[in-house]
Amino acid sequence: MNMHSPSDAAAPPSEPHPGLRSVELRCDFKQKIPELLQLERLIREHSTLLHARCEQTVQYNNIDFPLYSITLGSRAAKAPTVLFTAGIHGIERIGSQVLIAWLQSLLERLQWDSGLQHQLQQVQLVLMPILNPVGMYLNQRANGNGVDLNRNAPIDAEGRVPLLGGGHRLGPFLPWYRGRKRGQMEVENSALEKLLRRQILNRPFATVVDLHSGLGMQDRLWFPHAYRKQPIGNIADYVALKTLWERSYPNHTYLFEPQSIHYLSHGDLWDYFYYLSLAQQQPYFLPLTLEMGSWLWVKKSPRQLFNMAGLFNPQTQHRHTRVLRRHLLLLDFMLSAALNHSRWLPDAERARHLTQRAHELWFS
Repeated sequence: MNMHSPSDAAAPPSEPHPGLRSVELRCDFKQKIPELLQLERLIREHSTLLHARCEQTVQYNNIDFPLYSITLGSRAAKAPTVLFTAGIHGIERIGSQVLIAWLQSLLERLQWDSGLQHQLQQVQLVLMPILNPVGMYLNQRANGNGVDLNRNAPIDAEGRVPLLGGGHRLGPFLPWYRGRKRGQMEVENSALEKLLRRQILNRPFATVVDLHSGLGMQDRLWFPHAYRKQPIGNIADYVALKTLWERSYPNHTYLFEPQSIHYLSHGDLWDYFYYLSLAQQQPYFLPLTLEMGSWLWVKKSPRQLFNMAGLFNPQTQHRHTRVLRRHLLLLDFMLSAALNHSRWLPDAERARHLTQRAHELWFS
């Protein structure tokens, strides 16, 4: 596993300048990637509440696509941190839509909710709602180079992976392409790594929720590993978080589990970033993937089978609105869990018990 630094060839970060686009390009974006325009509108309208940064500009067909990060809350070095990301796979735009809807709600509540204002004085909140804007613009899983960004990290699976779907190096003409062997990560992933090094991995506690859609008929909360079947080193912390969530919301519908019990894959970003956090000697780093079960949407609307976007996104208005509401509670919970992490993280004795519980649940 190569813990390389991101390539220095990337353009330097900058302040957002969405107003520089031509009218024709704005019309094109409104049709093909309205999520980006909505995000930029929130940045403009709430500039006093948030700090927006263009981490990287990705070029495709002479069009510039910005990778935005948004930061709210505490700037204290020891403040716990929550990172929310979405849109790694461009066709899974519902993840970005959920995250932008939650951000919009949060910004409105900050106008009047003193409890939320107090909470954010103690927590750093970071969002990257559209990690693969070119893929979203093209309505495809991969980025503009044909690379699957979540198969692109320099980490290889320790076991058999699904044919093609686990990641391959045959070429970008097939889905799930990992990119060139021993090459630098794609610029989108390098931008994310720079953000993690700057704002996440240097905090005493950080958690991540990365929003996806596509697998199964039930929403799942996955945690590493994806590259091996053995339990992750901090498995007890995940069981503690699972227990906290289930006791707080006993009627929830999420399956909380390691990805590896379903399949292994090469190049998983959060496997890579977890080991990067260990190299940085970060005390607590808990990445999660929210995998929204899109097969249920297809079951209720079989015509979505004939539309590639319909395999990953709800197509009817009422179902789309329901999905936008469905996960707001989880995102609020993660913010509260980060703030109060000292109250639920296990001590050494409880960690041993929770590790045994994890083996009984998933690894026996």
